[in-house]
Amino acid sequence: MKSILVVNKMYIKNIVSKGKFSSEAPVKEDILKSEKFNIVIVCLEKDQKIDPHPEPYAVFFFVMEGRGIFTGENGKIELNKGDSIFMGSDKIRGITCIEKLTILGVQDGH
Repeated sequence: MKSILVVNKMYIKNIVSKGKFSSEAPVKEDILKSEKFNIVIVCLEKDQKIDPHPEPYAVFFFVMEGRGIFTGENGKIELNKGDSIFMGSDKIRGITCIEKLTILGVQDGH
């Protein structure tokens, strides 16, 4: 497994193969943390869910693989591979997996 490569203060890492799944619960893995933002990978097996809940930070989600229903303040929307959504801070958000789901999340540095 490749680790982070540092080149002139840049971090290079293959995140496509980072997804880890569990039949027990969704898995969230930190990829990079900084003062201004955090990057995570979230993996859900079919029918797993993250119940709607408020979060103190804004987040941009990009669906790398799979399909799911994303719940936000304006209701529910189905997202597929290649789709993205932005959810503001202190807003309700949740995810229900329809098809094995790998999501890249970019959170503000709250």
